[in-house]
Amino acid sequence: MSETAPLEVMEPDLDQDVELDRPWQVIVWDDPVNLMQYVAWVFRKLFGFSKDKANHLMLQVHHEGRAVVSSGPREKAELDVFRLHEHGLWATMEQQP
Repeated sequence: MSETAPLEVMEPDLDQDVELDRPWQVIVWDDPVNLMQYVAWVFRKLFGFSKDKANHLMLQVHHEGRAVVSSGPREKAELDVFRLHEHGLWATMEQQP
């Protein structure tokens, strides 16, 4: 005799508040190793930033110690951090407040 699956199906409670997934942001940190020109070049290469935007973010890293260079879903942020690490930059990710 074979058993059959129960006929009752649990329906999701649509009245519950569902918190939307907040985007993740990728942060590049200042380091004593990389030249400022190289950091700007990496930003242009990886993210397609204009020269002005890449230089602005590079200066933000230099003067403020950090800059947010991208944001989006977790998987994209993880990939961006990986690519920045591959180019020798210090980068982390955190969920946006």
